[in-house]
Amino acid sequence: MRSTQPILVLAAVLCVWTSSNAQGPNLGMPINEQDIAAWDIDILPDGTGLPLGQGTAEQGESIYAQKCAVCHGVNAEGGISPALAGGEPLSNGIDTGKTIGNFWPYATTIFDYTRRAMPWFAPRTLTDDEVYALTAYLLVLNNIIDNEDVMNADTLPEVQMPNRDGFIVRFPERTP
Repeated sequence: MRSTQPILVLAAVLCVWTSSNAQGPNLGMPINEQDIAAWDIDILPDGTGLPLGQGTAEQGESIYAQKCAVCHGVNAEGGISPALAGGEPLSNGIDTGKTIGNFWPYATTIFDYTRRAMPWFAPRTLTDDEVYALTAYLLVLNNIIDNEDVMNADTLPEVQMPNRDGFIVRFPERTP
């Protein structure tokens, strides 16, 4: 009898292992390409991923007043959230406030972040045209583009940010 005990234990373990691996854990559900596309919204520094649409600073000014000024203040000079415009040169020291005009290296990242996260109380509610318009407005406030410039998937990656060369790029092959 004693010699059959290890065989019975092995058989029991094998049965449990086989039945537990026969079927997955039944978590979640399969996802299709359309579901993935809704979340695949990243914009690369070179503009890859920018959607169709366009906007001007004039259009962005009224959108900013309605949806952004409550947190970022009038003319993006700061409020309960950080300033987005103005700011001293970064060479003034580590405590210098960082804004779009003195810190951000690529204009495309303004679009990317705004579309993903703003307004903070309702992220991803802005249309692509609204985000282009807000981006244009913020670039005008920082004296980076002219008021009449139209921002879209072709023009936004061409904007040269003042601090573009102020970063050590970890993956230079991935940047424009």
